[in-house]
Amino acid sequence: VLADGTAVRLGGPRLKDTAGLSLTKLFVGSEGTLGIVTEIIVRLLPEQPPRSTVVGVFPDVVACSEAVLAITRRIRPAMLEFMDNTSIRAVEADLRMGLDTSAGAMLLAQSDLTGPDRAAEAEFMAEAFRTHGATEVFATDDPDEGEQFTIARRAAFTSLGRTGTLLLEDVGVPLPALPALVAGIEEISARRDVPIALVAHAGDGNTHPIIVLEDDDPDRAARAQLAFGEVMDLAIDLDGTITGEHGVGRLKKDWLPDQLGEDVMALTRRIKDALDPQGLLNPGAML
Repeated sequence: VLADGTAVRLGGPRLKDTAGLSLTKLFVGSEGTLGIVTEIIVRLLPEQPPRSTVVGVFPDVVACSEAVLAITRRIRPAMLEFMDNTSIRAVEADLRMGLDTSAGAMLLAQSDLTGPDRAAEAEFMAEAFRTHGATEVFATDDPDEGEQFTIARRAAFTSLGRTGTLLLEDVGVPLPALPALVAGIEEISARRDVPIALVAHAGDGNTHPIIVLEDDDPDRAARAQLAFGEVMDLAIDLDGTITGEHGVGRLKKDWLPDQLGEDVMALTRRIKDALDPQGLLNPGAML
């Protein structure tokens, strides 16, 4: 539904459709600033085949990210997830799963290929872990055993939330810049004296730096805000993005021009003004 009350239907139940402008993506990505979605057609996918899981424990985040590059230069696995020491310790304190809290980082990979290809891909990833400094590598074809590690990764946000208020980011960079990003985030955390946990969908370069606040420490909150901005500046400097998934909203809008440039910002405002000239929809978000 548009700002003037007009109801339009975009897209439809077709697997392929390139008719007209890509308006569906425009409205889905507009964060509610161009229209209000009232009905959605979704696609159902078949159940995924069984997976093999490979877990590597690394001495530090840079070695871990180098292993990511070694894998993604050759393949795109079904899963490639990253946890740093802060997030590992938070999950272990919360769930008592037996995670190695001395590890600098942990990488969780899965293959969903069929037959012997799955075993070959899993072994390739395990060897990449070993070659890039993993101190321990664990592999399993048992779905239930592999699921225990995915539970640990999924629990990271919740477990970190039990340690304090979270200031959540989701910056992304081109994959070759991933080691520079994680090293830079560690440097910002140390320099600002603010804990920044790091989990990532490492296979596509999308990271979640999570700044942990203490509600009764205003000085730390001020340093956290500085660190927040410096992480976004770092992502932009590495030709990355201030948000890979979660959107700009109100928290990140000041950095959007730095990423897009004034010409693209002007184009964005023209689209907003054409569709919502009175500024009725989600005012203050993104622009």
